[in-house]
Amino acid sequence: MKAALVIMAAGMGSRYGGEKQTDGIGPHGEAIMEYSVYDAVRAGFHKIVFIIKPGMEPTIRALCGDRIQTMRTPQGEPVEVAYAVQDFSSVPGFYTIPKGRTKPFGTVHAALCARDLVEEPFAIINADDYYGVSAFATILQELLALPPVGQGTMVGYRLKNTVSDNGAVSRGVCQLKDGKLEKVKETLKIKKYPDGAIVDAADPAQEVPLDPESVVSMNFWGFTPWIFEEMDRYFREFLQGLSPEEEKAECLLPVLVDRLITAGQMTVSVLHTDAVWFGVTYQEDRPVVERALKSLHDQGVYPPSLKE
Repeated sequence: MKAALVIMAAGMGSRYGGEKQTDGIGPHGEAIMEYSVYDAVRAGFHKIVFIIKPGMEPTIRALCGDRIQTMRTPQGEPVEVAYAVQDFSSVPGFYTIPKGRTKPFGTVHAALCARDLVEEPFAIINADDYYGVSAFATILQELLALPPVGQGTMVGYRLKNTVSDNGAVSRGVCQLKDGKLEKVKETLKIKKYPDGAIVDAADPAQEVPLDPESVVSMNFWGFTPWIFEEMDRYFREFLQGLSPEEEKAECLLPVLVDRLITAGQMTVSVLHTDAVWFGVTYQEDRPVVERALKSLHDQGVYPPSLKE
């Protein structure tokens, strides 16, 4: 059995102030998602699917897409690469796009845009997060053992290792029971203080302390294709509930997963890994990530350049 890696690269990067998906942060101009591709292929993923904005395909091809077609899995098989465009043309016809809306409709919509390209078990990730070498091997093993319907998986990270010193971040804060995901709450304004305290700052007048050791979702999910039907159903319900002038609301994977778990329609195993996560939310995060990536090259975790 084979598995695909789906990379969500169509975000607008508004807090970063630019195209962080393709920003060359590695020592030879590597974008963060190039490390995910490298790690996934050496773990054994046979297909890479990029979800991109309109007009972005030539950029991704030049960055790494054409090179992926020359890569081989550990079994010597060629790696497939495909592109799915996330735009408003895939939004159901009953919904009228507000005139002022430019923002995509979130991660559920993004995943749905790749539906026709994914027929096998798949992992789905953000383009701008570094997930760590071992995380891909860990989730691949679990993916290949999933039954066709009703189960999924995710790689969990500790909250304290995923916050930014430079501003608020959003994370899916998880509750676990017996190694399974019991609940995931998409928490949109997590703030870290200089003393290390971490809070949910959605209501500045009443900040809620968060356990730094809490497990959070970094959108590293594993599914089988049955999930697309549930995504489609939820996305339609989401659109039906929007006010006509809503310009920024997003339909998010952690919310869908939480709904399915609560309804008893899905169980999700939570995988732990010694991999270190890091990413860029703000421009100020960039130097930290640059140093971390250079260190991984210096240690021999990666070859001198991923471009060769």
